[in-house]
Amino acid sequence: MADTAVPDAATLLQLIWLASPALPVGGFSYSEALEAAVDDGLVRDEASAGAWLSNQMALGPARADLPVLARAHQAWACRDLGRITALNEFVMLTRETRELRLQTAQMGRSLVEWLRNQDAADDRLAHLAALAPSPAWPVAFGLATARAGASPGQALQSCLFGWAENLVQAALKAVPLGQLAGQRILQALLARMPALVEQALVLEEGDWQSFTPMLAIASARHETQYSRLFRS
Repeated sequence: MADTAVPDAATLLQLIWLASPALPVGGFSYSEALEAAVDDGLVRDEASAGAWLSNQMALGPARADLPVLARAHQAWACRDLGRITALNEFVMLTRETRELRLQTAQMGRSLVEWLRNQDAADDRLAHLAALAPSPAWPVAFGLATARAGASPGQALQSCLFGWAENLVQAALKAVPLGQLAGQRILQALLARMPALVEQALVLEEGDWQSFTPMLAIASARHETQYSRLFRS
């Protein structure tokens, strides 16, 4: 299901805005356990940081958040609120640690407030805000990109790039790395993104999974790490 549509200028600008680390949802404050991997010596330089993030991208977001986002985007567009509730429950139930669950909840709630600031009259916002125990990030991002007029593929590209840029910035601080090293890592991640987006668009629901044991262990260790820069 190749998504080759080119967004118009207004949609493209909205997608760039949503992918920006400056979006006030707190994405910059999370390392998703990368900081714990650095503390444990698993990530120590440009090569190991690039490998960690590349593997995480393929085994984490590409198999869970991106497929959910694609379906949420479609469900918001046709106002299938029952489907939205089920997708949100899947995300909240499949986070492997407390801090990863808190991350998706906090970023989801923050995006609700951003969306209200853009257009509070959208009646879908009430359903998003009422999702229990909290709106999850990929479900909220689905509404944001549906409102922007993006296609599902464009929504996934924006979300994945935003994820990659935030995590590369975390690596610059936590490893630490230089700016050019970070750009090389980001370039390598970008090269993998088109195939991962296409995979996520067609991945059957029975094949969705959030099973990354090493990441989960690192995240659990990070919750009690003695000294840290990031919230997860």
